Amino acid sequence: MTRYLMTRLFYFFLALLVLSVVTFSLNWLFPGDPLTNMSGIRDGQAAYNATLESRAFDSTVIQQYVNYLAHITQFDWGLSLSTGNDVWQDAATYLVVSAELVLLSFALAVLIGLPLGMLAANYFRHNLDKFILTSAMTGYSIPVFWLAQLLILLFAVQIEWLPITGQINPLYAIDSITGSVIIDILLSDSQYKLAALQDALLHLVLPVLTLSSLPSMLLLRITRNQTIEVLQKPYVKAARARGLSQKRLLFKHALPNVLQDVLPQMTFIFGLMMANLVIVEHIFNWPGAGAWLLKAIIERDYPIIQMVLFTLMGLILVLNLLVEIYRGWRFPMTREERYGGY
Repeated sequence: MTRYLMTRLFYFFLALLVLSVVTFSLNWLFPGDPLTNMSGIRDGQAAYNATLESRAFDSTVIQQYVNYLAHITQFDWGLSLSTGNDVWQDAATYLVVSAELVLLSFALAVLIGLPLGMLAANYFRHNLDKFILTSAMTGYSIPVFWLAQLLILLFAVQIEWLPITGQINPLYAIDSITGSVIIDILLSDSQYKLAALQDALLHLVLPVLTLSSLPSMLLLRITRNQTIEVLQKPYVKAARARGLSQKRLLFKHALPNVLQDVLPQMTFIFGLMMANLVIVEHIFNWPGAGAWLLKAIIERDYPIIQMVLFTLMGLILVLNLLVEIYRGWRFPMTREERYGGY
């Protein structure tokens, strides 16, 4: 396990190093002055010269890169070119807003994908399996932006059940403390707390459904295929011959082995959600990191672009590392598979 853990950590830090090199190189790929692109300092010659010296831009590229690493480890991403605010201070709120949306969507995708995938495998080649698989293929093929428009037309325009944009009706006047609208409501002393919470949950429905649709359908297909493969293994057939019920076969024998192959796909699904996050937040006017990134791209606010890209990609790398460590601990056979090619 020690060797496996050290190998995983080595590849994690190597990927993180490559990511930092890519984001550092963006300073020269963006149009304009590289120092301004990195720090946001552009007004005043004295401030510019001080930043030039503090960020080692008058030295070699290697020294500049080392200085860049020193700044980002201190969460110093410079100043926004559009607002002049510290990028990391603004990012804290935007990231929490997106985290609330992503975590709820990811949980919904798991709750839909895993049970339906196992249900379809349990009724392999039956009508129920065909119906679930067809529905999954249909949901998988619908673009996120089109699904969002369909849900808005149906639930907001035609039926008028759900709100379209924002986190909460501004009439409730809930102060933003943490960035999470649900936590902020629970922390507030508003006399309309229950009504505000209900309104916030209604605002979450459409973005969560849209963001979780593609991951849930993908997870459903993966779970179904892996469950079908596991149910055909000799040890499962032997357990069935001993008289074990189908429910016990699925949850005690099949599910743990299915998760062994499904867990690595969670990182890919999470990355897919990060990509769709920009679209979903823009459509539903959700004030998160995805919408903030899109606005920064339009306004050419390079420090924000660097910070958001590095943070989101870094989160994916961290999640992948945690999944690999858990798999190595929970399923020792995976450690041997890793060493097979060495």
